[in-house]
Amino acid sequence: MQRAIPFMQFRGGSSKGLYFLASDLPSEPVERDQVILSAVGRDARQIDGLGGAHPLTSKVAVVSRSTRADADVDFLFVQVVVGENRVDTTPNCGNILAGVGPFAIEAGLVPVQGDTTTVRVYMVNSENLCELILQTPNGKMTYEGSAKIDGAPGTSAPVICNYLEVAGSICGSLLPTGNTKDIIDGVPVTCIDNGMPVVVINARDLGKTGYEACSELTNDQEFRAKLEAIRLKVGPLMNLGDVTKKVVPKMTLIAPPQNGGHISTRTFIPHTCHDAIGVLGAVSVATACILPNSVAEGVAVIPEDNPKNLSVEHPSGEFSVEL
Repeated sequence: MQRAIPFMQFRGGSSKGLYFLASDLPSEPVERDQVILSAVGRDARQIDGLGGAHPLTSKVAVVSRSTRADADVDFLFVQVVVGENRVDTTPNCGNILAGVGPFAIEAGLVPVQGDTTTVRVYMVNSENLCELILQTPNGKMTYEGSAKIDGAPGTSAPVICNYLEVAGSICGSLLPTGNTKDIIDGVPVTCIDNGMPVVVINARDLGKTGYEACSELTNDQEFRAKLEAIRLKVGPLMNLGDVTKKVVPKMTLIAPPQNGGHISTRTFIPHTCHDAIGVLGAVSVATACILPNSVAEGVAVIPEDNPKNLSVEHPSGEFSVEL
């Protein structure tokens, strides 16, 4: 017999995911993950599930009321690896995190506080905190608004994400190799974790401009093999171990900005070049840009103000980060 499991579906940033209460899923991780795979879809097309046959639409949030004094809710992020019938709970996801606050209010985990409501989220994957500021006029969650982000259609109410002490959240330190720059297979790289493990590479060092269409980069098998060889070698150096079956680190090619921003990017998660950059990925890349001697030195255009607002260009627009 089948058993009905309640869920909600939200778009967070440029991703879309299923949101579950932890109490509605099995407590044992292996059994929980099997339920999630059945819900999202096990095959590449995900025709028997709710996923969209793409990594950005194959994501899950498992949320519960927190027992911590410094958090309102706990959030476990689960990435379904499309077509491989498995999940990865190693990384965070800033996009799906943005939907945790609205879900917490709609599910009755957090009461509305006024015209805005602050929800403090404990990110189980990385053991870090994020403060979400939501629009809640008239005592309820509001979704209509004028905020716009590239990579998602239309406008909506903004969700402000204040990340608290996320440096080294997955790898243990901001620069997990201990260096601002490393040489892997003759290619200079910057390995960084400011909320998301990312390997930043100057596109020219891999024979690319950094402005190619995503489909061109994804379908270039010789280039992809070089990129994956670097990814596999930096995994242990970043304290991630064998990353063969992990979606981190994310690989980001950088190039000088083209459209008035501060850096241009092409990001792979882990093998497909994506149309937009993730929230925490953008934070990590922007951080690499302001570090002296990183591979972004001489490529990124750095504003002089402090705090610094950096516009990270990606294939479908830009994402702005304040550091």
